[in-house]
Amino acid sequence: MTIKSVFDQEFVRYGKVITGYNVQPLLAKLMEVSPRPKEGTVYKPGDTQLENVPVAAEIAKNFFGGQEVQIGYCNGYNVMLNCLEYHRNSEINITADDIILLVAPLQEVHEGTLDTSKVEAFLAPAGTMVQFYETTLHYAPCCAVKDGNASDGFSVIVMLPAKTNTAKPEIEIHTAEDKLLWANNKWLIAHPDTAEAKAGAFVGLTGKNISVLDK
Repeated sequence: MTIKSVFDQEFVRYGKVITGYNVQPLLAKLMEVSPRPKEGTVYKPGDTQLENVPVAAEIAKNFFGGQEVQIGYCNGYNVMLNCLEYHRNSEINITADDIILLVAPLQEVHEGTLDTSKVEAFLAPAGTMVQFYETTLHYAPCCAVKDGNASDGFSVIVMLPAKTNTAKPEIEIHTAEDKLLWANNKWLIAHPDTAEAKAGAFVGLTGKNISVLDK
């Protein structure tokens, strides 16, 4: 598959690269305190050790404009799309390693379905702070690829409004979108060939379950 860069013009519909902050202390703390499995991924919505790093509080206050923010991480090994999610707000990722982001526009979702041919891939180099817009479908990062081989893993800081991705609220179904709600402030569309689908997530991704190793 074609892998572009988050610095390319094609990424502007999905988000932008944020500069002006020294994120190295935050990334150093991430590598110190968070696990990195060799298979699969681990996600933690908020980690107080990360949230107590001074630059983290500065980013949270400036970027999110005073909202209560959680600062967590997604670490591990992944090469597949599997699902796409979105929130009612922007999301910040800060990369400790080169990663590939698989994204698609929310506007292409119709009655909860999306063809995976609409998904695009973008490389975010280590040390990059990336904003996803509210209308950007995304999910777990993927390992970077070199010479047809995936890297041995990644660690990524994830910043979102507090309580995002925590327990799903109880709701009554009124709209097609309501069926996608999977957790607090998390709407999820799963591919049928995934653990999320087997666990009851809404199955709406059609086409191939994309791998960053696809040629």
